[in-house]
Amino acid sequence: MSDRMEQLIREHRLIPPGSTVLCAVSGGADSVYLLHRLYGLRRELDFTLVAAHYDHRLRGAESTQDAKFVEEFVRLCCPAERLYTPQGPGKELPGVALITGSGDVAGEAARLRQGLEETARQMRYAFLQQAAEQAGADLIATAHNASDNAETVLLHLGRGSGLRGLAGMPPKRGNLIRPLLTTSREEIETYLRYRGLPWREDATNRDDAYARNRLRHQVLPVLEDLFPGFLSRMGQTCAHLREDEDYLSSLAAQAVACARREGEDLILPAAALADQPQSVAIRGARMLIGSMRAGNDNCAAPHLEGLLELCRGSDPSARLDLPGGLTARRRYEELVLSRSAPTPLSPRELNLAGETRAGDWRVQCLPGTYQGERQSPLDCWLAQNKAPMPTLRPRRTGDTLAPPGRHGKSVKKWMIDTKIPACCRDAIPVVDAGGKAAAVAFLGPHRDFVPQKGQLSWHITFVPPDYLAR
Repeated sequence: MSDRMEQLIREHRLIPPGSTVLCAVSGGADSVYLLHRLYGLRRELDFTLVAAHYDHRLRGAESTQDAKFVEEFVRLCCPAERLYTPQGPGKELPGVALITGSGDVAGEAARLRQGLEETARQMRYAFLQQAAEQAGADLIATAHNASDNAETVLLHLGRGSGLRGLAGMPPKRGNLIRPLLTTSREEIETYLRYRGLPWREDATNRDDAYARNRLRHQVLPVLEDLFPGFLSRMGQTCAHLREDEDYLSSLAAQAVACARREGEDLILPAAALADQPQSVAIRGARMLIGSMRAGNDNCAAPHLEGLLELCRGSDPSARLDLPGGLTARRRYEELVLSRSAPTPLSPRELNLAGETRAGDWRVQCLPGTYQGERQSPLDCWLAQNKAPMPTLRPRRTGDTLAPPGRHGKSVKKWMIDTKIPACCRDAIPVVDAGGKAAAVAFLGPHRDFVPQKGQLSWHITFVPPDYLAR
C-alpha cells in the first residue's frame, strides 16, 4: 500500500524536526489510523506526540464509551519504547500522553441559537487549541482524509462558492495540519484491519438525513465508479486551485499593504481596492475585514461587494455597516474601517439562575456542584462560599487576576497581553465578589475563587457579541 500520508508530510514539511504534535482522536477509524501512524513515525521524523480527546456529550453512554476506548487505545497501543542502535539500547521514547475534555454542546447550541454541528466544531477546536497550549504543542493534527475533502468541495459547489471553497481543505493552516488529505477512507480501513486495530463507529455516520452522509454513501461511490481514481484526481485539482488562490491572495495582500492604523481605525486609499481587478479586490476586502476582527474574515459576498462599491463610488461621505460590529466609510479619497462603539457596561445584579444582559454581552449563571469541569476564559466555576452574591461590573483601576496555575497581574495587563482592543476593554464584564474580580470574560476565573470538587458553585458562561467572537 502506497504511503500517501508520509509523502504528504514530507512534501509540505508538515512536521518539522523537534516539533510537538497534538493528535485529535475521536475513536473513529480515521483518527485511530492517524494516531497509530504518527506514533510509528515519531522516531524517524523526530517529533513528540500527544493525543487529545473531546467528549461532546451528544450520544449519552456511547460518548462515554468513546472516551474510555481512546484512553485504552492510547495506553495499550502507544506505550513508551526503547530506541536501539548498533551500539546497543539507546534512549527511551515516552508513551503518548492523553489530554481529555468535554462540553455541553447541545446546551451551548441552544444558548447561541445555532446548529449542533457548528457549535460542536467551535467547542472542539477551542479545546484543541487549549490542549495544545497545555502540552506545549506546536501543531494540531486532525484526521480529515481525501474522502472528507471531496465531500467538502462538493458541498461548497452545491451551495455556491468561490475559488477558496473549491480548493478544499489545505494540508496546513496556522498550527493545524491534516496529514491524511491524500489518504482515502478505504486505505485507512484496510490498514487497520490488516493490523487488527479496533475503532469506534459513530451511528450518526450512517444517517443519510445529513447532507455529508448522502454524498459519502450515494454520490462519491457513483463518481468513483464512473471515473476510477476520482478521489485522487480531485485532490490534485484542489492542490492546483489552491496554488491559484494563493497567487491571487498574494496580489491582494500587496494591494492593501498600504493600509495604516490610526488608533483603532484602519485607513487606506480607496483606489487601492477600486483600481484592482474584481478577483483581487474582493480578496483584499476580505483581508481588511479579517485584520479588524482578529483574523476572522468570515462574511457574505454582498458585504464584500458593498465594500468595493463604497471604494468605487463618488460619494465622499458614504457609509456601510459590516458584520462583526464594523463600519466602513469614505473620507473623501480614503476608506476608513472602524469598530462600532460597544454598549457601555454599568454595574448590575447577576441573575443567579439564568441569563443577564451586560451591555452587548450575555452572562449565564446556574447553581451546581463542581465536579472538576475544565475552567476556561468564557466558561468557569466559582465557589459559592467565596462568592455568595456575585454581581457584574466593568473593570476598575486596581483590579488584578491570577488564573489557575498562572501568576497574578493587573486586569489591564491581561487585556493587553490577550490583545483585547482598547475600545472594548471597558465593556468586558467582570464578575465581582466582595469588591474583587472573581472572573473576567476572556480571561477566566481568579484562582482564589475556584471551587474544590464537590463544592456548591456558580457555573458562569460569558457569551460575547459577534464583533468580539474569537
